[in-house]
Amino acid sequence: MPSIAPNAERMPRSGIRAIMDMAWRLADPVIGLHVGEPSFPTPPHVLAAAEEAYAQGRTRYVPNAGVGELREALSAKLAERNGVQVPTEQVVITAGGMQALHLALSSVLSAGDEVLIPDPGWPNFAMVVQLLQAVPVRYGLRPERGFLPDVDALDALVTPRTRAIILNSPSNPLGAVLPEADVRRLVELARRHDLWLVSDECYEAITFGAPHVSPGAFDTDGRVLGAFSFSKTYAMTGMRVGYLVVPPALAAVCAKLQEPLVACVNAPAQYGALAALTGPQDQVAAARDAYLERRDAATAVLDKAGLPYLRPEGAFYLWADVSSLTGGDVSDWAIRLLQERHVAVAPGTTFGPQGEGWVRLSLATATDDLLEGLTRLLDFR
Repeated sequence: MPSIAPNAERMPRSGIRAIMDMAWRLADPVIGLHVGEPSFPTPPHVLAAAEEAYAQGRTRYVPNAGVGELREALSAKLAERNGVQVPTEQVVITAGGMQALHLALSSVLSAGDEVLIPDPGWPNFAMVVQLLQAVPVRYGLRPERGFLPDVDALDALVTPRTRAIILNSPSNPLGAVLPEADVRRLVELARRHDLWLVSDECYEAITFGAPHVSPGAFDTDGRVLGAFSFSKTYAMTGMRVGYLVVPPALAAVCAKLQEPLVACVNAPAQYGALAALTGPQDQVAAARDAYLERRDAATAVLDKAGLPYLRPEGAFYLWADVSSLTGGDVSDWAIRLLQERHVAVAPGTTFGPQGEGWVRLSLATATDDLLEGLTRLLDFR
């Protein structure tokens, strides 16, 4: 048999997906605190717009970079809500935020390049970097700093092979939100070392206090790439629509790369995304309020139990220190919790070595399930 590509074979699997597979195989119902998928339905006007596109036969190829009306609406949204001034040509529609990340890194990396990625951080950061035969270099996010980047420590990690920095705010798995001063310093760090800065902003609409700040708002020389998604904001995870905002030098390159990657994103789904962006936003606000209520209910339970955690200021995750419960191996403990108590959590080591002893709990789960899951978790050794 022909050999499998070593790079593909070596790529680690996401521990979140591994837990999902185990949960699906169990015969009994599982309380799912492991997946970042909104518990709310997709807004009716979004579904209606996609259905109308199907009914009207708008099912043919569209431009590689996406439907023009959607890109124009996103250009206006970026200026109004993010402070990022870009023409339509610098907005590329992607198959979700995951593909936006892949497209961004595909456009700037060569084999052997180094990319600074957060630890703890979304596992797909390391996976995509390795898939492109580049090298992920982790920068630690520590509890004593509120899990925010230490810019000086990050600076020390830069080598002649460093090509890009990945930022994620609001953070998955931490729920941390970068303040404007830190965002400005990180953009300046990228400028000083002539690096690309790839900003994962898929949770931009879900913050509970200080607003989300886009690095692209401070990009004066064309080095920031912003990856965004409709999935979390509008409960559209299965429709797979995201977008990448690129500097002028990368606009034509990224549109060209879409041809061999996806040709174009599902056209009716793009019309659904246009309706999401331009239609009523009340469900977005209602979902954010529900996540805030769940955060407060869950942290009250953890406070009563004396379990440490990071109070999330954005996204819909709760990062909890379960080292007093695990016996030293959080991944093994999470598997046993699933098998014996039918509660699925994302073990912290899925997000990097700094995650040992921690778990990510999803606040996107219905409140009753969330509280029952916490009750079972706190009672499990």
